[in-house]
Amino acid sequence: MEQPEFNVPILGGAPATVAVIGGGYVGLPTAAVLASFGHNVTLAEHDVSRLRILQGGKSPHYEADLEDLMNESVSKGNLKFVLDSAEAVSCAEIIFVCVPTPQSADGSTDMSHLMNAVTSFAPSLMPRAIVVIKSTVPVGTAQRVCGAIDRPDISVVSNPEFLSAGTAVAESLHPERIVVGARDGAIARRVASLFEESQAPVVITDNSTAETIKYAANAFLAVKLSFSNEISRFCERVDANVIDLLKGLGYDHRIGFSYLQPGPGWGGSCLPKDTASLIMMGKANDFDFPVLSSAVVTNRAQLEHVVDAVMSRVGFVGSPVVGLWGLTFKAGTDDRRNSPAIEIARRLLESGVTLRAYDPTVISGGADDLQGIEIVNDAYSAANDASLVVLLTEWPEFRELDWEKVAAAMAEPSIFDTRNILDRNEISKYSLQYGSIGISQSADSL
Repeated sequence: MEQPEFNVPILGGAPATVAVIGGGYVGLPTAAVLASFGHNVTLAEHDVSRLRILQGGKSPHYEADLEDLMNESVSKGNLKFVLDSAEAVSCAEIIFVCVPTPQSADGSTDMSHLMNAVTSFAPSLMPRAIVVIKSTVPVGTAQRVCGAIDRPDISVVSNPEFLSAGTAVAESLHPERIVVGARDGAIARRVASLFEESQAPVVITDNSTAETIKYAANAFLAVKLSFSNEISRFCERVDANVIDLLKGLGYDHRIGFSYLQPGPGWGGSCLPKDTASLIMMGKANDFDFPVLSSAVVTNRAQLEHVVDAVMSRVGFVGSPVVGLWGLTFKAGTDDRRNSPAIEIARRLLESGVTLRAYDPTVISGGADDLQGIEIVNDAYSAANDASLVVLLTEWPEFRELDWEKVAAAMAEPSIFDTRNILDRNEISKYSLQYGSIGISQSADSL
């Protein structure tokens, strides 16, 4: 393909026999949505416990509307779950690879899961099958997979995902765009045709460009979030109000409101990993990313800023009790990977703070990332005897609390809202001191 094609009309896509390798945050929504579009989908999940959960009609992770869509497709006979990837691909025209590509210690992408998956199912591929890489992978991976399969009749296509935890189903049913990278335009159109029902704009390009698009998108969002956090700290210095400031920016159509909210720092399974990977790819190609690298540094500074703000409120004497509201990296998901809330909690524990936390998706404290944190069953219990409560995740239920009950439970009635979602005027009625991101302490009377 010499030139990329934009807004390509994809018409007449026939139902396909599809295999999806991996039943995680990307694979399961992809399989359920493709099945709902009428395709015959087999999902291979090699983890026996996760497979049993799927076969029992449940999702192994929290995702809005996923179980309903999944079970509807199963009942129609369009979706089934198996353990063996070779079995899944043996009758599949198109195979989507949706396995984890975690970050290695040096910031590069760990490709072992993906390459192991490919080599395990490659001998079972049908003639002229199409292997679609949906996992987020470094530039050049499609070529590497081609070499590992080593069959001239097999096409390898890049179809990056742009899903957000908590809204993956809605974003799969109604994507903002479909990006397909391939050597052969006809093969790319066949893959794009699977999503015809979504009526999304389609970009058909080469593999390397498609692979880079995903990294570029997340890098840009990371920069935008870091700018929001950096300007919020400046607002605190000059007694400006970051909430009003960002409204003034967001109404500019060139900027928009999306990802223009300050917070405790950005995290999750994608932005930290993808920014680090892109920076590493730059180094491997003798190229620096000064803007992106600065965004990463700014994000670390925001985490430190929140920790410093908490410690300035509770002091360094003794072992003050701090309540935490929210532990996931954002609301609407049970995903705590690279959560700023967890990182802030770890640093507070290192400073000698006693932590009591509530998150609607966390029912016990047995996980490694929760060691040292007392997990409680509701927001009021997290506030009990606390010198400060820190809101770290923007769960909607925190807006609807009984503030009189919160104030009565606390040793010192003080709230630090790192997401700026609470109504300070309502909270102040109950003699609760209120602090937030991007507004000076003097303005908060703290």
